[in-house]
Amino acid sequence: MTPLVHQSTGRTLRAGLILLATWSVVLCLWLWIALSPWIAALMLATTLPAAWDFVIARRAWLRLDDGVLDWGSGRARGTVALDRIETVRFETRLDLSPRVRLVLRDGRRLTLPQDALPPGGILQTALEARGVHTERHPFAGF
Repeated sequence: MTPLVHQSTGRTLRAGLILLATWSVVLCLWLWIALSPWIAALMLATTLPAAWDFVIARRAWLRLDDGVLDWGSGRARGTVALDRIETVRFETRLDLSPRVRLVLRDGRRLTLPQDALPPGGILQTALEARGVHTERHPFAGF
């Protein structure tokens, strides 16, 4: 079976435009309505993690073949053999963000990094095609 390979990076046009728009709005608020500099600094500080990801172009990836699931995000990496996975839980949190948890046969749970996940139901379909049990849980808690 063909391996599923997904890669993403923090340096995208969308991320750059959102950062630029956010900084522009804060600058305009500061200049035009005399927004307090410390409030402007706090607002800009919330964008620093996204700006850092954009600058270093942090790479996230996921690879699924017939025997192994590998993933990585920044410096975090993981590998699990498919025969060690009891079930894979696909959860949609209340803020509509996805979360994928691997429940291993020894009882441990591993959460895959959100930025390494492929869009849509591609991962669930690929896992089911390889005989891995999956569960979908809409609107799970945070």
